Amino acid sequence: MRRAVVFLKAEGVKAHPAGQLIVMGVPGPELTDGLRDLIRRVQPGGFIFFTRNMAEAGQFHRLVQECAGLLDHPAIMTVDQEGGRVSRLAVMGERPPSGEDLAKAGRDDWFYEHGRLTGRLMKLVGLNLDLAPVLDFAPRERAGIDNSLAGRCFGENPAQVVRRAGEFLKGMQEEGVKGTGKHFPGYTFCGIDPHGDLPLVSRTREEIEKEELAVFREVGNRCDAIMVGHAQFPAWGKGSGPASLNREIVTGLLKEKMGYRGLVMTDDLEMGAIANLYGSAEASRQAIRAGEEILLLCHNPACVEIARDALAEMSEKDWGPAVERVRQFESTLSSVPSRFEGKEWVEVNVEIGALRKKVQG
Repeated sequence: MRRAVVFLKAEGVKAHPAGQLIVMGVPGPELTDGLRDLIRRVQPGGFIFFTRNMAEAGQFHRLVQECAGLLDHPAIMTVDQEGGRVSRLAVMGERPPSGEDLAKAGRDDWFYEHGRLTGRLMKLVGLNLDLAPVLDFAPRERAGIDNSLAGRCFGENPAQVVRRAGEFLKGMQEEGVKGTGKHFPGYTFCGIDPHGDLPLVSRTREEIEKEELAVFREVGNRCDAIMVGHAQFPAWGKGSGPASLNREIVTGLLKEKMGYRGLVMTDDLEMGAIANLYGSAEASRQAIRAGEEILLLCHNPACVEIARDALAEMSEKDWGPAVERVRQFESTLSSVPSRFEGKEWVEVNVEIGALRKKVQG
């Protein structure tokens, strides 16, 4: 049995640089001593937060602040704050309108307002990167298909999503929070939810180029990051595997053909689409070789060390360029505010509630 490589962060011993390629989740609203030690050892690129981390806004700000303080570099602090059912911060305040509700209302200026309020809210608790907007679209004929997108899309066709996602992104970026377009090259035609298993998207390259990629071409380059999804596209070969682990898709299509220059990340590597087929070590190695720069490991801290050790065993030529890209990205991030402004938190949530009510009519 192969023994794991352990890198301790002690006096005179630096954490392995490849740890910076991981954005990790933490289990609850407080850190344990063991988790603090793991974070110091791994030195991840940052953290992704969920409702399990949020008791109330002041507590959550302190958690974000503590996580950032354990790193010796600027931290990616991220969350899925889309609107509707995928709004992690709603557990501590108002729920923003969903993409579908905004789309039905048909007011592009309300997408901008939604983005602006999202940015203001996230910044108050120290979050600097939103895993939004969703750049998939929702054709009427696919209503009711359980592929994880229900209620989340900004329109029925690519042109609507381009216009509206651009407005959301503009509003959020103006408030100092970066945006992530997802789920490249497209979840629209997935038949199942990748949280459970690996979907197969039987579309030709020509169809994908005309529709799914139209959104990423038009608005993707304005996104600070792109998330690559866990779906298999036989158009890139019958045995092509998940897009997130496929070099022809991540590097050949997104980076080289489409010329994307922002940060590229995986969807959560603990989702069923990946975990049912690969262990954390193998998925991490394949993702980095594909051209990914951030690996999302959202739930189990043990997977974080397994992934870090697997990356550390690889050649520096495999992970070195990605580490440099992550460091460049982190240098542009806003830091966690030293104080939590509770009054402003309440005010922004009142505005979010008002937006939701006018959107829903």
